[in-house]
Amino acid sequence: MSEQSTPGDGTARSGWETEIERTIRRVRNIGELVAESNEPVVAQSPRQEVYRKHKARLYRYDGPVRYGTPVLFVPNLGISRPTVFDLLPRASFIEYMVERGFPFYLLDWGVFGPEDDHLTFADCATRILPRMGRKLLAHAEADSCSVVGYCMGAPLAVSFLGTHPDFPVRNLVNLAGPIDFANAGLFGCWLDARYFDVDKLVDTLGQMPAEMVQLGFKLLRPTMDLSTGLNLWWNAWNDRYLESYKALRKWSSEYVPFPGEFFRQWVRDFYQENRLARGTLRLNGRPVDVNGITCPLLVVGAREDNIAPPATVQALVDLVGSRDKEYMELPGGHISLIAGRSASRDCWPHVASWLAARSQ
Repeated sequence: MSEQSTPGDGTARSGWETEIERTIRRVRNIGELVAESNEPVVAQSPRQEVYRKHKARLYRYDGPVRYGTPVLFVPNLGISRPTVFDLLPRASFIEYMVERGFPFYLLDWGVFGPEDDHLTFADCATRILPRMGRKLLAHAEADSCSVVGYCMGAPLAVSFLGTHPDFPVRNLVNLAGPIDFANAGLFGCWLDARYFDVDKLVDTLGQMPAEMVQLGFKLLRPTMDLSTGLNLWWNAWNDRYLESYKALRKWSSEYVPFPGEFFRQWVRDFYQENRLARGTLRLNGRPVDVNGITCPLLVVGAREDNIAPPATVQALVDLVGSRDKEYMELPGGHISLIAGRSASRDCWPHVASWLAARSQ
């Protein structure tokens, strides 16, 4: 009787052959990654500089215009560069929004040095942001704009609007921006006034160095390098994954320092005294009236976010005076709202459709 193969044999053999081929490609690609000296090219979306003041820049991205309401995108100040919002073609939040017809403007705060240590949170919220907003309206020839804040950019945007009730804001979007610091997670514990003397740090160093910023984020997830390495190994056969990995690695290695006085005010007024959520925040003599914000509001939190836990982000919904307001919580972490496959699948389309319905 002749020996016959079972139906599963071919499938099993094909699976092993695929895995062997992938392992060969993993070894080859990781070897090339280690030896490669060229930096990946990020932030490729065409843009023009509209305005500059000191180190801050306002950029307008080129693309078709479908909606009459321009978007002012406010990223975090310090920590990292805004290239994460425009990592690669087909993997860019900015490109996604521009292709859908939004006149898109980005505020780039710049990279700060010791000469900027006098800059405060109040300066950014009550001087720089209002000026950038007015320049945007003039350039776009628009009578109002939508404001989208990501991470620290959200409390900056809220503080700007809360001190400038006459600014014509059409819509407000908070992407993973902490508002109620009573629920600020590990950062809230570490920066508690009982354990952390922000005055001593700023008075001694003058600024919050980039190396210390990087260390703080690494301590949030001490095993991150290990998990990143394992993910790299299992996906290194995939050239598209490798391209995204190199771009994200470039961005994540470019930490930038905080100006000293900005960091002092950020820690004291927000983490230690929670003044924004309590309604006691004053910036350059102006009260921040969050309840006075009445435009449509979208708040997006990330379920596994350990930088801005969902509770501290969602709090904005109850603080504003808006009637049209929505909170949505997506799986993933802080970065997965703005970069990666889950961002392009879950977050970006919802932000775009929500703004589109309110930007005619």
